[in-house]
Amino acid sequence: MSAGSVAVVVPGEIDLPSWDLYEISIPCTVFGKPQSDLADPWYELRLCAFGEQSSGDPGAGTGAGLALRTGHGLDGLIGADTVIVPSVPDPCVEEGAPLPPELIGALREAHAAGARMVSLCTGAFALAEAGLLDGRRATAHWMHTAQLAARYPKVTVDDSVLYVDDGDVLTSAGLTAGLDLCLHLVRRDLGAHVANQLARRMVVPAHRHGGQAQFVDLSMPVTDDAGLGPVLDWARAHLDRPLTVAELARRAAMSPRTFYRRLQRATGTTPLQWLLNQRLGRAQALLESTDLPVEKVGELSGLGTANNLRHHFVKQIGVSPREYRRAFSRTA
Repeated sequence: MSAGSVAVVVPGEIDLPSWDLYEISIPCTVFGKPQSDLADPWYELRLCAFGEQSSGDPGAGTGAGLALRTGHGLDGLIGADTVIVPSVPDPCVEEGAPLPPELIGALREAHAAGARMVSLCTGAFALAEAGLLDGRRATAHWMHTAQLAARYPKVTVDDSVLYVDDGDVLTSAGLTAGLDLCLHLVRRDLGAHVANQLARRMVVPAHRHGGQAQFVDLSMPVTDDAGLGPVLDWARAHLDRPLTVAELARRAAMSPRTFYRRLQRATGTTPLQWLLNQRLGRAQALLESTDLPVEKVGELSGLGTANNLRHHFVKQIGVSPREYRRAFSRTA
């Protein structure tokens, strides 16, 4: 087992409103602090800056009184055993602003040289732009997976997991899911015992149950189809009763076929899946805010018996209702 070298990509200039330092801090914490009692040698960490300060005396200024002294430019990616892209600036995700071509070229070169490529959160956009996710399964923060899938159709995007290990290319969901993936890398490199001990020191679970599906907002996407609003509001107010597409279509004064087509266009999902999402959302709210028995939660959300509620929770959200309540309950 060998730790090896880890190169983390950071920008030459960090604009805090558009760049999240949290993802940068995760690999620095996991790989940058020697843990010689767990493994010696530990990882060799190098920060590699691109942009205005990536040559000469590389360093990244945050504009908020903070600075990263990197010591390396993008040439530092070559020869690293692992290359991590923590995230990309918000405009590159939200507005489709182009990523620096020198960064994309360096990522391709590092991968061709044999580096294990890793992205945290929106760093997946950089790996996808470099073509390193083509034909692969990948993930990112659930708020950005739809954009990732639309922009890079050759990538199979999975928004239900905390991370995806595809051998030499790994991707994680957002924020703390990056920590899950980094601990997974330690587990791969140095074994479960070392990863578990490191997790204990960081006061985090060595492995979290479920995926990011339990954090996804299941509420209806915004729609400008005014004709659907009243009937969908009515449906959400009557989730505890049997509802059919035919009944909803009748209330909307549409044929079932027209209703199906307009709801799918407005929400991106089918009427039955929309109903299931609303019922799961209601069950999540009840589990978070009440002490009602699971059987009652199933009844009020329209999911029926406790067994049926558990079936849909495990399938769609990745954890059981009781596990979800333990994690998210707001009741005393």
